[in-house]
Amino acid sequence: MSDMPRRAVTRTAKLATLPLGFAGRTAVGLGKRTVGRPAEAVAAEMQRRTAEQLFTVLGELKGGAMKVGQLLSIFEAGLPEEVAEPFRASLTKLQEAAPPLPAETTHRVLAEGLGPGWRNLFERFDDRPAAAASIGQVHRAVWHDGREVAVKVQYPGADEALMNDFKQLARLSRFAAPLFPGVEMKPVIADLRRRLEKELDYVDEARAQKAFHAAYAGDPDVLVPAVVAQSGNVLVTEWIEGTPLARVIADGTPAERDRAGLLLFRFLLSGPVRCERIHIDPHPGNFRLMPDGRLGVLDFGGAARVPARLQRSIGRLLRIGTLGDPEAMADALRAEGFLDAAADVDAGRVAELVAPHVEPFTTDTFRYTRAWMRAQTARGLGMAGDLRPGGLARHLRLPPEYLAVSRALAACGGVLCQLEAEGAFRAEALRWLPGFADDAADGAAEPDAAGA
Repeated sequence: MSDMPRRAVTRTAKLATLPLGFAGRTAVGLGKRTVGRPAEAVAAEMQRRTAEQLFTVLGELKGGAMKVGQLLSIFEAGLPEEVAEPFRASLTKLQEAAPPLPAETTHRVLAEGLGPGWRNLFERFDDRPAAAASIGQVHRAVWHDGREVAVKVQYPGADEALMNDFKQLARLSRFAAPLFPGVEMKPVIADLRRRLEKELDYVDEARAQKAFHAAYAGDPDVLVPAVVAQSGNVLVTEWIEGTPLARVIADGTPAERDRAGLLLFRFLLSGPVRCERIHIDPHPGNFRLMPDGRLGVLDFGGAARVPARLQRSIGRLLRIGTLGDPEAMADALRAEGFLDAAADVDAGRVAELVAPHVEPFTTDTFRYTRAWMRAQTARGLGMAGDLRPGGLARHLRLPPEYLAVSRALAACGGVLCQLEAEGAFRAEALRWLPGFADDAADGAAEPDAAGA
């Protein structure tokens, strides 16, 4: 493959193979059942082949299509196990790798960004990409001052391909609907479009990474590599070596899983306080568990601003949710725009919907598990999917200012469930969320936030 496939007809044809392929496998499955194969075996084979096709097509397309695959790989923790298992391995691959660009294409982007003498900036440059993501790939190199660096090169045509993707991903939303019953894929895809447009701007990404690097300089728990250079569609940062979070999920010890989960949660919650930004793309490919125990953080193209007022509102909503007063919950959600102001809803139903989101913060320690996520997802979707007149779903809204934070925290919860991490998450909220501790004297002794 020479470049990211750009022509709309090419990418549309590839995306079209997903639902058509699924339908074809369904027909084949029915045929096999008629000759005596058990339905369970046929279903398992169909799911395995669908997973393989999903990885192949989305990985080759990169861009917005691949980003959707990465998003699905995070939320598989909420799927029924018989559906999640065959997709887990294939989709997880999207977090770490994709088919690479040829060397001559990479060199052309480097020359356009860093100038025709770009090789003089490096002591060594490895033409083989060390990692590939949705809109760019990363090469390992040595900067002219001896520092090991990561060189991020944006795929040629990423912007054009991105726009074409979002004209066609309605096909993928229909394909994904059976996997995520009750989830509206169109708003998710629209949000991905906005975020990916921002990620195309490496100037903005470098600015965000510099802000995080300054905020976490010398931090004992989080390592943000410094920006070394940025020009055009090239971003050079310090190289960090560590265990990918995907490997910790697959093979880590319980202690490693707990450590990684707590640090991931701490990083997401502390970012708004420390630099008024949150990292909103917390899929495992963007994190490393460092040899010294710190969490290494990569890829700041998805950073979003979280002003102080919004930080306090989030903390206040979470606190009210943990106090268990249904009427107070409903009033707070109305005030923030999550419920229609004039909606006549059953406050008890509202409290039931809120409960799984605040459960980790109602106890000193909590363990995130796949089983817990599946149970809460099924319960929440069942309640939110009630579209009858007067049903709760007709009155629920997601205010635009909460969209980025909601996506970040939901994705973080999915990763914590993949890790099956246990930790003092309530103490982290007390430490980092303005507004959460204001009225936290609810009769229970508070954890020592400083020692979290």
